[in-house]
This record gives sequence, structure tokens and C-alpha cells, in this order.
Amino acid sequence: MFELTDRAAAQIFLAAQQSNMAGLALRLAAKRNADGSIGYLMGFDEINEDDVHINSKGVDIVFASVYKELLEGTMMDFADIEPDDFRFIFLNPNDLHYVPPPH
Repeated sequence: MFELTDRAAAQIFLAAQQSNMAGLALRLAAKRNADGSIGYLMGFDEINEDDVHINSKGVDIVFASVYKELLEGTMMDFADIEPDDFRFIFLNPNDLHYVPPPH
């Protein structure tokens, strides 16, 4: 389904604590862009009864069922893009621009 790396989970816990959102789930939304890539939105929210609910690395992750197909098989990481530039990245095989990492 959808998974977090250890680095992503640690950063989500830290962000929740710093923003007084501890105890809330990470809500995700995904949208297919015109070029076939997938855009993501995220924030902290309550868990709703009709949400898809996943727990990865101790983090509650929720999203509406309409996003399930786009998020299937995705790994979310927190990566160093450039020196001192860290960001959440989504390694998603459903994204037409996804390039799998070498083994």
C-alpha cells in the first residue's frame, strides 16, 4: 500500500510536535497532472470514518478512498535534495515520471 521511510516518519513526528498537531493523522491527497505526474498535498487532520487508514512506522496516514489507486505502492521519504535543502519526496510507480532506484 503506502509506506514511509524511517526518515520520513521521524520528520512527520517532529513536524507534528512543533506545530502542536501531535496525535493527529497525516492526511494525504493526490492528483494526476496533465503531464502524467502526480502532485501531492498533505497536512495534519482527524481520522474520519470513511478514510483509508494506514499506520506506517507508527504514523497514522489517512486519505480519501478516491486517492487509493494513485497512492498504491508509494514510498514517502525525507531526502536531501541539495545541501541544506530537505524535502518529502514520493517514490510512486503510478507516476508516469517515476524512475525506480537502481538495486
